[in-house]
Amino acid sequence: MRSLIFPIIVVAVSGVSAHEGHDHDHAQVVEDTPKPVESLTHSFTPTKIKAPFLEQFTDDWASRWTPSEATKKTPVGGETFSYVGQWSVEESSVFPVIDGDKGLVAKSKAAHHAISAPFETPIDFSDKPLVIQYEVKYQKGGNCGGGYLKLLEDGFQTSGKEFSDKTPWVVMFGPDLTCPGAKLHFIFRHKNPITGEFEEKHHKPAHMPAIGKTTKLYTLIVNPDQTFIEKVDDKEVAKGSLLKDFEPPVNPDKEIDDPTDSKPTDWVDEAKIEDPKAKKPDDWDEDAPYQIPDETALKPDDWLDDEPDMIPDPDAIKPEEWDDEEDGDWIAPSVKNPVCEKVSGCGEWTRPNKANPDYKGKWFAPMIDNPVYKGEWAPRKIPNPDYYEDNKPVQSLKKIGGVGIELWTMTEDILFDNIYVGHSVEDAAALAKESFHIKEDAELRKEAGVNKSDDDEDDETPDRSFRDDPVAFIRKAVFSFIELAKIDPVLAVKSKPETAGALAVGIVTLFGMLGTLLGIFGASQAPVTK
Repeated sequence: MRSLIFPIIVVAVSGVSAHEGHDHDHAQVVEDTPKPVESLTHSFTPTKIKAPFLEQFTDDWASRWTPSEATKKTPVGGETFSYVGQWSVEESSVFPVIDGDKGLVAKSKAAHHAISAPFETPIDFSDKPLVIQYEVKYQKGGNCGGGYLKLLEDGFQTSGKEFSDKTPWVVMFGPDLTCPGAKLHFIFRHKNPITGEFEEKHHKPAHMPAIGKTTKLYTLIVNPDQTFIEKVDDKEVAKGSLLKDFEPPVNPDKEIDDPTDSKPTDWVDEAKIEDPKAKKPDDWDEDAPYQIPDETALKPDDWLDDEPDMIPDPDAIKPEEWDDEEDGDWIAPSVKNPVCEKVSGCGEWTRPNKANPDYKGKWFAPMIDNPVYKGEWAPRKIPNPDYYEDNKPVQSLKKIGGVGIELWTMTEDILFDNIYVGHSVEDAAALAKESFHIKEDAELRKEAGVNKSDDDEDDETPDRSFRDDPVAFIRKAVFSFIELAKIDPVLAVKSKPETAGALAVGIVTLFGMLGTLLGIFGASQAPVTK
């Protein structure tokens, strides 16, 4: 029992330890951190590729990007900044490859971040492909944090300082470390032509990318013919149709269940019943035991009846601090009798059990078809009053007026770079060749050459940790949940439902086991029948 409780105590004690302090001022841009002192073989050169929006975070980036200053109400009626996470544009601090290549970095741990950039001209993709591509680098490894982009509705362009989770968006795309696991989001907001309400449509099943410390490239192509393609590291990982592969679907069912219909009281929906004519056979003995002593078994010749199976440990010594008056008579712990290890056994010999050939167990009547069975009841169908048919959802989507990054993360130093939003698949591929493909091999080689210490658990990614060390993976997930819960319990449960559920089950199981053990030891012992 002690071995069961101890790990839980450790987790609880660790969970309530003081967490690192966080800056509670509003979001701001911090000065560039010193770049790594390392000899790099490539130098950054701004691309000549043109697009409706292409961001490489050159020196004039601040003229395009605006950190959010959105506020929220406090419990006492005041206002506080919603997005305290800091932003910086700097070179990569982990596995750098291209000298002078800078990216936008979410600097704060356990904080909300939000920043946005408007487009000079709104992007209409009703008759051209929409191509979204960008790089993300979790420089400190994955530990619960978003890395996705929001393509914002046309009209937000003058509201950058008010950008928040309430700002309307058209498409959301990118990775999200949900702890445990990771998923690649592709979500679009579709307007119901009847009610006028917007509903999020999620690509299902979502691809589950591997997240490490190296640069990852994410590409989404949405075509006017309602098809789409998702790529990770320039390799296709998913494709499909906006009409078939999203939940809830774009078009609702033509008919729905009648909410006023109810199952008749005489409706019989049991397909099988016990045979009322069946009777237990006269020779059916429900009390026959499952096992009986094996009467053919013989006691081994070397069995030592007079030798005890367990003896006091001859090497045990009474502790010096043992007080017979206070602690009682000291008794040496028992150990296996070494004499018995050389023979078949010691002590009183009893016959071994064997399966009882007459055992039949409890008798049950066989099941037969129910003669009055009417089938599974279902309410009648009626025309869906909210039914519509939109076979061209791409053309129904609003124009895009800008790009925003709005996320909560437990991981600091997430780097975004080379954001492309336009119409050319070829130009996006060319941009990837200029940047990502130069970094990819070099970063992987550097990562392979790094010797990680056994206790460097925070640097492990969720998808690798479980395979390599399940215990460390679970411990890390629990600690991440506790750290987030200390800041915002509701958000902790919403963002990590799997961890919250597992903890709840564990606690219930522990108390159930404690109750069972207390019941066993608290009850009187049943008499032994000889």
